[in-house]
Amino acid sequence: MAELTPPFLRVLGLTHRFRSGRRGLGPSGSSVQALRGINFDIHEGECLAIVGESGSGKTTLARCLLRLLDPEEGKVLFRGVDVLTMSRQNLLSFRRKAQIVFQDPFGSLNPRLRAGPMLEEVLKVHGGDLSADQRRERADALLDMVGLHPSHRVRFPHEFSGGQRQRLGIARALSVGPELVILDEPVSALDLSVQAQILNLLAGLRERLSLTLVLIAHDLAVVRYLADRVAVMKAGEIVELSPADMLFRAPAHPYTQGLLETVGSE
Repeated sequence: MAELTPPFLRVLGLTHRFRSGRRGLGPSGSSVQALRGINFDIHEGECLAIVGESGSGKTTLARCLLRLLDPEEGKVLFRGVDVLTMSRQNLLSFRRKAQIVFQDPFGSLNPRLRAGPMLEEVLKVHGGDLSADQRRERADALLDMVGLHPSHRVRFPHEFSGGQRQRLGIARALSVGPELVILDEPVSALDLSVQAQILNLLAGLRERLSLTLVLIAHDLAVVRYLADRVAVMKAGEIVELSPADMLFRAPAHPYTQGLLETVGSE
């Protein structure tokens, strides 16, 4: 039977290897298999969490989905079109539809730009025919959307708290009206009280803007809060993929069981 709704994003046989050694080339170079034939689908409007220990391949996968890394093999089909074979022009259009929020909010922001001009710069590149006044108005609306005040537009990144910087990072990701947002450990660098605020913000924005989310996380409490389904990664492979409630209630794979037991013992 044909699928009633085609996948929003389909990943097929994604494989990537990091090479090291002398120039990273030739028989003398060693390599690490980061991704081993990854397959999954994401449907529009859902949140898929990708979890696993450090080094499991989560962030490599996230970067391959956006073609920030070029995998050795496989396909990433966004609405049926392979991101990995897109022309430069089509890739630019795709990146207006797919954005990422990085783990380190400070390291991902331009320290030389104030908050307002930073957002306006993105809009200048990706915002079509907006005038300068329209870009300023849009930037102020984005600041308000993520819980910052328009008066914050004159601050540099170092003048914000960690939570405020992550809000600014989220505003920047949303500035071009994406359909897909990849969240790469979005709260792991924040205090627990601030984590809850950012998670509430993300949940509200997902509903308000009809976003599709890919959540990269090692914290299963974060996953439980946001995710509809969970993919568990180990050594570059997905060892379990199931609805979030089922995974927490009855994990099938021993590795997943171990992750949950570790959380329970903390």
